[in-house]
Amino acid sequence: MIIGVPKEIKPDEYRVGIVPSGVKQFVSAGHEVIIEKTAGDESGFPDDSYSAEGAEIVDTAEEVWKRAEMIIKVKEPVGGEFGYMREGLIVYTYLHLAADSELTEKLLKAGILGIAYETVEAADGSLPLLIPMSEVAGRMAVHEGAKYLEREKGGRGILLGGVPGVEPGKVVIIGGGVVGTNAAKMAVGLGARVTVVNSSLGRLRYLDDIFGNRIETIQSNPHNISEKSLEADLLIGAVLIPGAKTPRLVTKSMVSRMKKGAVIVDVSVDQGGCVETSRPTSHHDPIYTVDGVIHYCVSNMPGAVSRTSTLALTNATFPLAFKIAQKGAKKAIAENPGLAKGVNVQEGRLTCEQVAKSLHMEFSPLKI
Repeated sequence: MIIGVPKEIKPDEYRVGIVPSGVKQFVSAGHEVIIEKTAGDESGFPDDSYSAEGAEIVDTAEEVWKRAEMIIKVKEPVGGEFGYMREGLIVYTYLHLAADSELTEKLLKAGILGIAYETVEAADGSLPLLIPMSEVAGRMAVHEGAKYLEREKGGRGILLGGVPGVEPGKVVIIGGGVVGTNAAKMAVGLGARVTVVNSSLGRLRYLDDIFGNRIETIQSNPHNISEKSLEADLLIGAVLIPGAKTPRLVTKSMVSRMKKGAVIVDVSVDQGGCVETSRPTSHHDPIYTVDGVIHYCVSNMPGAVSRTSTLALTNATFPLAFKIAQKGAKKAIAENPGLAKGVNVQEGRLTCEQVAKSLHMEFSPLKI
C-alpha cells in the first residue's frame, strides 16, 4: 500500500501523522511511504529522519494526496485539501464530523473511506485513539486556565493553589471522563479546590476512590451546573458523547452570572462545545470575552505541545494503520469491530449513527 502523510495546514497545528519508527515498519513490510517536505519539522522530526527510514520526501501536498492509497493525518481535512478528495481514498485521521456538515458533505460526495480516530472503540468501549490527546488536553486545560486567570491576561488575578492564609482558586470540571480526570489531576496537584460534575454515579464513585477528599463530586443536572459555575474561577468543559455533537450544558445565562475575570476552557469545542457561548479559536488567537468571562476554546489544544502529542498519538494510531496496510481496509475492518466503529463515511454513505443524528442526515449501516 502507498501511505501518504501531508503537512497539517489547520492554523497553528504542529503535529504530524507519523514518526520515523512508523515509516521503518511500513517500509520493512513492503509498503511505500510518501511524506510532504517539512511535515514533521514542528514536532522535531526533520525530513532526513524520515528519509533515513525509507520514506520518499515530496515537495507538495498535491503529490502526496494524488499518489497515496491511504492518507494518515492528525486533524480533519480543511479548505485547500477538499480538492484532493477522490473515490476510494482512505483518510485516517480525527474527523469530528458531528460539528462539521460541510466536511461531511465533501467526504460523502467524493466517496472517501473516512476512518475517524475519535470513534474507534476498544473491546471495553473506550476510545483508544482519542484517549492520548484527551490526556494531553485535560492537563493543558489547567495550564491555560491558570495563565489566563492572571490579571495581566484579563483574569481575576487568582493563583489556583493559593498561599498560606489565602484560599486557593476554585476549579469546576464539567465531565469526568479522560479529559476531566486529567484536568483534575493537574488542578489537585496545584492545590486548587476542585469539583467534578458528571452524569454517571458510577464514574463519580470511581473518581472519589481515586481522589478521595481532594475533590468534590457532584451529580450533573442543570441546577448543579448553574450553582457550580457561579463558584468557579476556572470552569473546564470536558464533555464527550462519542461521535455526537456535544450538548450545551452551560448556558449563556449561566455565563453572564459567573465571576468577572473567570476563565472557561472548553475542551469539547471540537465537537461543538458544552458551553453555549463557545466558538472555536486558534493558538494564534486563543481567547475572547463574553460578559466579562474569558473563553479559551482552541480546537486543537494538543498541537501546542506537538512533540509530546505526536508521539502519544502515533503510539495509539499506528498499530491500526499497519493492519489496514497489511490486510487492506475491507479485511481489516471486517476483522476488527472496534475499527469498524471508526468508519464514519464509506462510498458516499454516512455510517456513523451519532454523526447522522447530530447533523440530521441519513444514516446507512456499514457495508463489510
